[in-house]
Amino acid sequence: MRRLPAWMQTIRFRLTATYSLVVFGLTAAVLAVVYGVVSQTVDAAPLDPVPVAKVKIVGGTIKLKEDTQLFQAADLESVQQAVNYQTLQLLRDASMIALPVLFLLSLLLGWWLAGRVLRPVRHVTATAREIGATDLSRRIALTGPQDEIRALADTLDGMLGRLDGAFAAQRRLIDDASHELRHPLAVIRTTLDGVLSQDDVSPQERRRASAVTARATARMAGLVEDLLAAARRAAPAFVETDVDLAEVATDSVDEHTVLARDHVVRLDLRASAATVIGDATALRRAVDNLMSNALRVAPAGSTLTVATGRERGWAWIAVRDEGPGIAADDQDRVFDRFWRGTDATRTDRGTGLGLAIVRQIVESHGGTVAIHSATGEGATFVLWIPETPTTGAVRATSAPALNPVSPTVATRT
Repeated sequence: MRRLPAWMQTIRFRLTATYSLVVFGLTAAVLAVVYGVVSQTVDAAPLDPVPVAKVKIVGGTIKLKEDTQLFQAADLESVQQAVNYQTLQLLRDASMIALPVLFLLSLLLGWWLAGRVLRPVRHVTATAREIGATDLSRRIALTGPQDEIRALADTLDGMLGRLDGAFAAQRRLIDDASHELRHPLAVIRTTLDGVLSQDDVSPQERRRASAVTARATARMAGLVEDLLAAARRAAPAFVETDVDLAEVATDSVDEHTVLARDHVVRLDLRASAATVIGDATALRRAVDNLMSNALRVAPAGSTLTVATGRERGWAWIAVRDEGPGIAADDQDRVFDRFWRGTDATRTDRGTGLGLAIVRQIVESHGGTVAIHSATGEGATFVLWIPETPTTGAVRATSAPALNPVSPTVATRT
């Protein structure tokens, strides 16, 4: 195939050749059958005349004419056989002429038909070639009947839409991450330049610069760690096993005990067995992010509740704080990357990636995240994950809408 010209390697040429060969083969077969049937049905033979002399009848006696010449003659049956033979010869000769002509006509007709059929494919190819990685907003938008080519074009349009969304999200992430990293870097550089460029800096100013640099460095480290966690979870290579959410909650509470004591916050653990299939490390990361956010907003002397359980085929793990709560208008935005709320009085808002990573982890496990909160009443985050199926178990089609750690709801274990 590589030695053939480019136009002979196209689908159009192959369709044309296939169509022409099929038409030629069928026509030749039909003509051969017709010729065979006719030749076997009729009695055909070349004319075989015999020489005959002219005669005359004299007194009832047949006598040859004087000086007469012989002529060719044949009986009626021989003449009929000769006519049939000539007809068969004509049919054969006409077929031999018609077959090449028909083959050429089928090539021309097949080439035209193949071009008409493949015209939408050429449109799809030309449009896809014009769409670059920097301009994924265009669509093929093929019109016409709902055939296989239309289905292919619609599938490509859907793929372009997903790619456009993915590239847009990637660009936003890069822009937001670069903006977030630029600020602590500027703080570190300004602080170090201000301290190192002066010889008469007091020990108190040096300690203050060291504290500012440490906070900026910690912020950068947290942002980089969250970005790496999001990238790792987006990759397909993670290990899924049976995970008991009660163990995940217990480990997370143990790890945050010292931090909670520093914030003068009491931890209340209500762990009930609830098994899911998933990535234990990722689920632990999600709970840790919820715990870190809750401890940042929880007032001194309050209680932070961590609980797990099961409900209608769904396992859940909830974290409830007694902080300022989340306004109804902001509850749909708290999972956006780098969104930190509108409370200007707070100075420690984290990196803005923690809750985005929580939602990414939970949704990758086929679950969902629910928020139950109101301004001034604290916030409860509930991670709903499909429970490991058991024999005869019936799971609700969607996660329950209730708040499992609300005082008015009895937890089912």
